[in-house]
Amino acid sequence: MATSPPHPSYPVGPTDGAPFAGSGTAGSSRHAHWWHRAWVRYGALSTLLAISGLVILALVREETGTEGFLVGLGLAVLPVPLLIAAFRWLDRVEPGPWRNLLFCFAWGACAAALIAIVANSFATRWIATATADPSSADTLGATVIAPVVEESAKAAAVLLVFLFRRRDFTGIVDGVVIAGVTATGFAFTENILYLGTAFGTDQLTGGSGIASVTAATFFVRVIMSPFAHPLFTVLTGIGFGIAALSADRRPPRRVAFPIGGLLLAMGMHAMWNGSSAFGEHGFFAVYAAFMVPIFGLLTWLVIWTRQRELKTVRAELPAYAVAGWLTPAEPYALGSMRARRIARQYARRHADRAAAREVARYEAYATSLAFLRHRARRGSPGADFAVRERELLGELWRRREVARPALDHAARITAPPVPVTVPPWPVYGVYGYGQHRAPYPAYNPYRS
Repeated sequence: MATSPPHPSYPVGPTDGAPFAGSGTAGSSRHAHWWHRAWVRYGALSTLLAISGLVILALVREETGTEGFLVGLGLAVLPVPLLIAAFRWLDRVEPGPWRNLLFCFAWGACAAALIAIVANSFATRWIATATADPSSADTLGATVIAPVVEESAKAAAVLLVFLFRRRDFTGIVDGVVIAGVTATGFAFTENILYLGTAFGTDQLTGGSGIASVTAATFFVRVIMSPFAHPLFTVLTGIGFGIAALSADRRPPRRVAFPIGGLLLAMGMHAMWNGSSAFGEHGFFAVYAAFMVPIFGLLTWLVIWTRQRELKTVRAELPAYAVAGWLTPAEPYALGSMRARRIARQYARRHADRAAAREVARYEAYATSLAFLRHRARRGSPGADFAVRERELLGELWRRREVARPALDHAARITAPPVPVTVPPWPVYGVYGYGQHRAPYPAYNPYRS
């Protein structure tokens, strides 16, 4: 556990010269096996997702027809930008890389959806054959098979990011964002299938307008419950997020919480799919009694967690200010979302968009540094703590000339005023003995 961060080396900075230990060298990469190379792994994963996408596209188009597919695609895409923006907003304290979100969305829309369609169809047909009761097979498939298969398929993306992008997975908010984006992709593909099928039904029956099956499906799946799938899978993400916060010396907790979150996701999914069995108004009863309150509770939990993350930034970064890596005003500015926004605006106004992007990267690296130190103080620093700390300090040092003026300006704008109390005794001034007047305001370097 690091209690005293290293001091910067003036004037060259900590990243000039030899590369960091563990960062890799040309010699080590020459001896690496071909399957350890990054482009091989990325290529294999991209190929898998592309094949899954083509197969799921063919299956959905075969089920809905070309016209139904296009209608379903146009309607299903409507909630996607709103959901992605909401999850990205939650991730603003320590924004993860876009490549993780793209992978999660693609996994949910392609791989997870393909697994769900194939497994659900196979299981439903097997149950119908075994019981000779197709209606019971459909009900059992929707309430038992589908929740297990779909939540497991979506959880696979969260597990992959947790295992192979551990540096980007540091807490509950990361778990919520990764799980939510994965489920958004899954719901997108599923909505295409349902809306396209509903449109085909309307074409056969002549339904149109508000009374059509397409309108009813759109209202239920896109207007009332666009958050349903993300809500289920977010429970899995919270389990992985708690595991990320747990110390490495407690492996049972790191396994139990993700499994517990996955089981809760399956249970809520099963209750949602089985709501029609509760009577004519079962869907609305489950929606009002469970879905909306749980959605509100989880929203509060994530926002509360985000505020705790900002407090962690304000608590951990002063050690680096004392060591000379940050200015005294930066920990306060970096612990305020408003100050961060003002700093980016200042850089854009006085320089250009590139400077604003550099300030944003500076904020992200400083937040990662604060979380890294926080985990170390809690007893789970990780084997590469010193290397990672040095890397993050190097990234901050390279951007200090651009970021420091902007953050100092933001700190002056947003810092609370210093209270000044008028003393109860007489103050001797230029206007004579015994006259009372307020003293000059105390100097505050954060005020403009």
